[in-house]
Amino acid sequence: QVQLVESGGGSVQAGGSLRLSCAASGTTYNSYSSSCMAWFRRPPGKERERIAAIWPGDGNTYYVDSLKDRFTISHDSAKKSVYLQMNSLKPEDSAMYYCAASPHPLFGNCFTLEYRYWGQGTQVTVSS
Repeated sequence: QVQLVESGGGSVQAGGSLRLSCAASGTTYNSYSSSCMAWFRRPPGKERERIAAIWPGDGNTYYVDSLKDRFTISHDSAKKSVYLQMNSLKPEDSAMYYCAASPHPLFGNCFTLEYRYWGQGTQVTVSS
């Protein structure tokens, strides 16, 4: 079983930055490096949307086009943690942000698969 714990959310003014963290536990290093890790968000009253994904095994990253200029996903294998750096935040970025993990698929990439494990989420609120 994999546990994911997000942190780093909060309230910020438009134009500000936040860095979200996601710590994975219940995994060995080998399973961590062979797993896809991703960030999603759910704005109030809207569907959940994919933001970014990373494969710690080779460092490949994937982004939704609309956010790739402002958001950066990264990871730290030693800490089995994934991060989301968010810059130039806008009020429309307000949402609950979720970390997710899943074994890397045999075919395809980390951005398109259905994720198996989820964190509880961390709230981000951007005021104008």
